[in-house]
Amino acid sequence: MNSIVLNAALSLAGAAGLPSATVAAAPAAGDAAIAAPDLAALIECRKEVPDFLALEPAVREPLKAVALGWKPLPQVNQFMTEFELVAPIVVFGHSSRHIAFSGDSIMAILDLPDPRPLAHELELETGLDTPEKAIFGKQLRATEQTDPATGQTLIQAVILNVSNVASHPGKTLAGCSYNLDTEGTDPAPPAPAAAPRASTVASP
Repeated sequence: MNSIVLNAALSLAGAAGLPSATVAAAPAAGDAAIAAPDLAALIECRKEVPDFLALEPAVREPLKAVALGWKPLPQVNQFMTEFELVAPIVVFGHSSRHIAFSGDSIMAILDLPDPRPLAHELELETGLDTPEKAIFGKQLRATEQTDPATGQTLIQAVILNVSNVASHPGKTLAGCSYNLDTEGTDPAPPAPAAAPRASTVASP
């Protein structure tokens, strides 16, 4: 399984045991109102990285989440921020009023005790499959842009994920990771300073 897909799936499931990157990297939106997002499209990977990053203020500030019709829920998994929706959405053919964010992922929490049938239906690759833990994912698309000033490459990857997690028994987590990363050659080390020339002493 592609490493970027597996890493995103681990982040989505909160299974890596490490804090995943947060969406706080998005530019601050100040007090501007947040347009109501198409959550189903975001969860089904039909949007792009900027659409996902636009939700950062709502994830960070409960009042902005409430304004969108999201009710903040108690945090039962330290890697996930969860909300209950006023009205259900339909994703991957299943209805849900329960969404969550984890790092660069947005997901629906579905009333499916086994994630495997959905992962098979979506033709996902297997990242991990044990009796206790199942993680599946597939990179749907990726784009690269090069900054001419720095030479760095900006990589945007959109990855579909399905998994389960111990904190939510009897549930399936299904959603999308909007991964934003940079790569580029390390700057060249500074040139060593020239050795000082030996001074010439005139003979008397």
